[in-house]
Amino acid sequence: MDDDSRVTRRRVGDAEARRANRGWWDTDADDYQAEHGAFLGDVDFVWCPEGLREADARLLGDVSGRRVLEVGAGAAAAARWLATQGARPVAFDLSAGMLRHAAEAADRSGVRVPLVQADALALPFADRSFDVACTAFGAIPFVDDSAALLAEVHRVLRPGGRWVFSVTHPMRWIFLDDPGEGGLTAVHSYFDRSPYVEQDETGVATYVEQHRTLGDRIRELVGAGFRLLDLVEPEWPEGHEGIWGQWSPLRGRLFPGTAIFVTEKRTD
Repeated sequence: MDDDSRVTRRRVGDAEARRANRGWWDTDADDYQAEHGAFLGDVDFVWCPEGLREADARLLGDVSGRRVLEVGAGAAAAARWLATQGARPVAFDLSAGMLRHAAEAADRSGVRVPLVQADALALPFADRSFDVACTAFGAIPFVDDSAALLAEVHRVLRPGGRWVFSVTHPMRWIFLDDPGEGGLTAVHSYFDRSPYVEQDETGVATYVEQHRTLGDRIRELVGAGFRLLDLVEPEWPEGHEGIWGQWSPLRGRLFPGTAIFVTEKRTD
């Protein structure tokens, strides 16, 4: 997605991807929160750079009294917001750096939720222990085997439990990560699943993000035992002039930047 010699598209195994992304988020946590923390808030649930909030969308349904797992929670703003809605949330993330920010935000806001450092491919929770699971751009794009992640979420959800997650809209992989005019020209094949990789001077991955098509995502969900209820593609709202990475008003008004999958664990 970039001409820099340290940016490439290549196959990356699970171990290399895990090391790269844990290291990236530990190192980048301070900069990430400095850049995006005000937009995300300390106690808020923002699904995407378009600014869609769970308070308005209600994609999780009624969470009062429900045990909710926030997957790849980062600074856990969503989990804290869920707590204010009567839910009983648990937030987990692979990155100690992001969880440090979650603890600091709890101190600032006075809203505390359990924080767990864990790998999304090996959840340290019992079978059928949650009513709802969710993530806003957490974990899923950063693992090599997203089907295995979905199977883990399925395992810890009770039958009928809702699983909702947002990711970069797969069609965005056709374009460069450019919020301006340069990001309006298709340059990559939508069907090339090679991960986006940033690497050091020795060729070791320092950041890895995975691409799946819409069809891939749906097949993985169905294969894991979920039923697709909705696919939300948030439109860019009038008056929103913010830029977040490759998200911008210019691009957002032409094509979607986020896909939100709303699913539930089948009961049959």
